[in-house]
Amino acid sequence: MDHETGDVLDAVGPRLRALRRDRGITLAELAATTGISESTLSRLESGQRRATLELLLPLARTYDVPLDDLVGAPRTGDPRIHLKPIRRYGMMFIPLSRRPGGVQAFKMIIPAQPEPQEPTPQTHEGFEWLYVLNGRLRLVLGERDLTLPPGEAAEFDTSLPHWLGSADGGVVELLILFGPQGMRAHVHPGSYRPPPPRY
Repeated sequence: MDHETGDVLDAVGPRLRALRRDRGITLAELAATTGISESTLSRLESGQRRATLELLLPLARTYDVPLDDLVGAPRTGDPRIHLKPIRRYGMMFIPLSRRPGGVQAFKMIIPAQPEPQEPTPQTHEGFEWLYVLNGRLRLVLGERDLTLPPGEAAEFDTSLPHWLGSADGGVVELLILFGPQGMRAHVHPGSYRPPPPRY
């Protein structure tokens, strides 16, 4: 094994640990999902066990990331732009758009919480549209306290006090479109339905 390959493999453990913690997953949960024992996962993350393809493939599937991302392989000839996650308020925001101004798109990950969180509603200028991908989202909006399962969406004026969190303590993943004040997400139905006849 050459020196460069050894350096890449040595960096896998810390990367795997950071990824697991970012997703709010325990070693026991990861072992149950991947079929890899907790002790092997622990040794892999601490660098005591060398990463192999047999171990990395189920981890890449579980985390839903390319294998290259797990090992930190250099991207050669890949024209895609890979945007860096932003951490705020204990949550991770992955920007999906780059243009300044206008509507901004993010994938947001709310990590698992062992204890129920006390809502701390905030206000700011703008308008937000969100869609729940995974988990159960708790949305506190003014006096309303809503739970949104996967597949549900919401939109609201962010000048209204609002707070997003996990409804059941599990990880929540959602897409968010955020626009300046007055801009709204426009959702068009898939097919036209004529209005009911008037009598």
